[in-house]
Amino acid sequence: MAKKPVASSFSQHYPTYASIGLAVMLGVVSYFGLFYQQKAAAQDYAIRGFDVSHHQGEINWKKISPMQYQFVYLKATEGGDFRDSNFQQNWLKAREQGLHVGAYHFYRLCRDGKVQAENFIATVPKKADALPPAIDLEYDSNCINTYTKEQLLKEIQVMHDQLHKHYGKQPIFYISKSFYHIVLMGNFTETPLWVRDYDGKPELKDGRQWTFWQHSSQGKIAGIPKAVDLNVYAESPKQWRIFLKQQGIQDAK
Repeated sequence: MAKKPVASSFSQHYPTYASIGLAVMLGVVSYFGLFYQQKAAAQDYAIRGFDVSHHQGEINWKKISPMQYQFVYLKATEGGDFRDSNFQQNWLKAREQGLHVGAYHFYRLCRDGKVQAENFIATVPKKADALPPAIDLEYDSNCINTYTKEQLLKEIQVMHDQLHKHYGKQPIFYISKSFYHIVLMGNFTETPLWVRDYDGKPELKDGRQWTFWQHSSQGKIAGIPKAVDLNVYAESPKQWRIFLKQQGIQDAK
């Protein structure tokens, strides 16, 4: 007598495997659809730039055209004592290459603003043709905040004011949207914003406009060994020239 066929494990679980496969496929399609949609949105902006730190390794600045990328922000400092090991070289080489160059500081939530401002000022040269200093404000990869919201705002204000006084330029805040909505919203209303948003054009809950948008962390630029953050300026080339002149950059044409 012939034995009754036993259903294979695969056939028993086929609906499950098919569902998983379909979900993965839809996820991949959705991811790449969002990626290309975001990339297309970023391409609407004529003024483009990037930001780097020692994590990108040694950069061959001669390969980077100021016609393709008009500005760059370089990590200079973090907290009260860290200084980026590649900052001085990047600062000199990027300026020699003809890019508009600015420096940024990663703000440590557990350190006071005065000490952090002093670290930045001791590291970053005061140059009339430099972009405004930027303060990176976010929860990611940060220490535990030991301040109340009101205390934190006061410490940020201290650093903001010291940089403004020393460099003669209104600092810029680089922000994650979560940090903005929890801490900054309704405060520092005159401070330009540089918003990180990898999902699409930034929209803040209070409708506040941004000046710079970091739209990708996976950029590829000739001369830079590793993936790099890509940014755009919010307005037209004409407005960009006005912005530069407002910063005291007199050679902006």
